[in-house]
Amino acid sequence: MIVTVRSGTAADRDFVVETARRFADFGPPAWRTAAEVVAGEVRCLDEFFDGGMQGAGLLVGELNGRPAGFAFLEHHTDYFTGERHGHLGMIAVIEAAERRGIGAALLRAAEDWARTQGYPALTLNVFEGNDRARRAYERGGFAVETVRYVKRLD
Repeated sequence: MIVTVRSGTAADRDFVVETARRFADFGPPAWRTAAEVVAGEVRCLDEFFDGGMQGAGLLVGELNGRPAGFAFLEHHTDYFTGERHGHLGMIAVIEAAERRGIGAALLRAAEDWARTQGYPALTLNVFEGNDRARRAYERGGFAVETVRYVKRLD
């Protein structure tokens, strides 16, 4: 079993968009539908692939030479300090490749991407109910900074 990570290309679009559909499976809150979650992620990826997100990055994790996961990277600004940092906007692994090191390899590669950009930090968001991902991020050295609350008013 050989795990590698490479830069994504336009040829990866179908794989990445299809894999992003998995986000609906991982604990969106009750007021978010699976369709809404997927539509938001796909909209962002379409903007990236269509050239509308300058400087964003895409990494593709491969298992034995075949795409098995991806990480989408963005540039963000820290609310408190105004300092620029890297942001892991999306990370997903195909079901058949779960627990084979693809996610961990993508996290390490995302950190390397942020370092090469000269960033002092890498952030990410995760649904509160996605315990499995939260444990993986904490094993990777990430820590909770803020907790966002939402109250639907409709």
